[in-house]
Amino acid sequence: MSEQPRVRTPEGVLEGRRRGGHAAFRGIPYARPPVGRLRFAAPAPPRPWEGTRQAARFGPLGPQSTPVHAPSAQGADWLTLNVCTPDPSAAGLPVLVWFPGGGYMTANSSDPMYDPTALAEAGLVVVSANYRVGAEGFALLDGAPPNRGFLDQIAALHWIQRTIARFGGDPDLVTVAGQSAGAGSIAALLTVESARPLFRRAITHSVPGFHCTPALARQVAAALADRLGTAPTAAALGDVAPQRLADEVTALGADLPRHQQSWGRLAHVGIAVCPVVDGEVLRETPWTALSSGRASGIELLAGHTRDEFRLFSVMTGRRGTFTAEEARTALDLLAPAPDGPDAYRAAHPRATPEELLDTVFSDATFRMPSLLLAEANAAAGGSSYLFELALASPALGGDLGACHSLDVPLAFGTMDSPTGKQLLGDQPAPEAIAVSEELRQAWVRFAATGDPGWPAYHPDQQLTRILAAASHTVPYPEHTSHRIWAGHPPAPFDLTESRPAPTRLPACY
Repeated sequence: MSEQPRVRTPEGVLEGRRRGGHAAFRGIPYARPPVGRLRFAAPAPPRPWEGTRQAARFGPLGPQSTPVHAPSAQGADWLTLNVCTPDPSAAGLPVLVWFPGGGYMTANSSDPMYDPTALAEAGLVVVSANYRVGAEGFALLDGAPPNRGFLDQIAALHWIQRTIARFGGDPDLVTVAGQSAGAGSIAALLTVESARPLFRRAITHSVPGFHCTPALARQVAAALADRLGTAPTAAALGDVAPQRLADEVTALGADLPRHQQSWGRLAHVGIAVCPVVDGEVLRETPWTALSSGRASGIELLAGHTRDEFRLFSVMTGRRGTFTAEEARTALDLLAPAPDGPDAYRAAHPRATPEELLDTVFSDATFRMPSLLLAEANAAAGGSSYLFELALASPALGGDLGACHSLDVPLAFGTMDSPTGKQLLGDQPAPEAIAVSEELRQAWVRFAATGDPGWPAYHPDQQLTRILAAASHTVPYPEHTSHRIWAGHPPAPFDLTESRPAPTRLPACY
């Protein structure tokens, strides 16, 4: 008899692997491979299998669109998930479902930064899932449902509802979680009626305000198809090899400034394809849906880092080089109209151009979308708990600050992963270890009880947990930006007739 853990699912028997004191099952299909006649279609239920399926390896990635690294998919089983459980024979354990981020261009659940060991040892069943990204998941194509990446996530949640009890998890105690585009996905799912019964709580780190109107999304799809010499339809693009299509999305992203006169803000965020407010899957943005009462609130743990934009300015080699003209461009593009640019200048009269640009980019891309989501959720009857990570990375002489993504290895306890070491060093400082422990315990406690360990956010007190060398709870610290953005939730990217901006700004993913 095998000594490895086995679980019988509705599709067949899975054999995982023991890892220390827990069991890991990897590469489990939650839907059929979205290729052939199923390409650009809504996810279809997985097929059963005979015998025992080995679940020791992560499933293959779907095509990724990124200038940094775009691995070719090895196999077509893109829609898989992984389950790490303290004990498959247990019952009633809280479940955390992680949707990885990557600007809606990448999503890799096998990244060592997401290793669930520490969370499983703390008593959670941890599920991580791949989903379609780039053109496969989010291009608006004739003959295909919109926002297929979100439909994939919903299919994964359906699989979890009917199967997770066999891994020791409680289907009534499911918390969905994500960072960056993963958090944007969670925010969207809060407003999708068919998704809401599938989870109880939500964790969002650094929610991006990235959505497109259908008019803009159609133009982007047409430009993408034109580069390939075909039409922007599911049938026509179905004849294009998946990785070739992904590579063309990457190339279009690099060419976005050429479209800035008509594509406006989208041309400055570095991603060619993002979720569409399509009126079908995503009827409106999460902020308007919640604040208007058209979506009900939930138990939500939301947060962001203090210096969100710093990662991008350092990665692009622009840190310390921004000009006054670039700061004006950033304010005109990103600050809420019509008075936002002047409000930023008045609020920061001694700020350098670099400081102004850093502030408005951090606010517009992640900080204010995260804050305003917490406020909208509370207004919709939910309980919101807010945090800001203020612990700075020691890397590059401290230039990164408390940058985007620094919170992820801290929450997972994966400071020894490649990304964790890059951001926190080979030997993390005691204060980093303490913040990691606090944030991880907050996740575990919140998933189990709905309370991360600090007071809920209310409009009057605005209490926020500051995660730092000496963590503390105070009114929301970015109060100046909060005043500027009050009443201005992130609006979808749209077509514009404005003049082209004179400068190119760093990409934000």
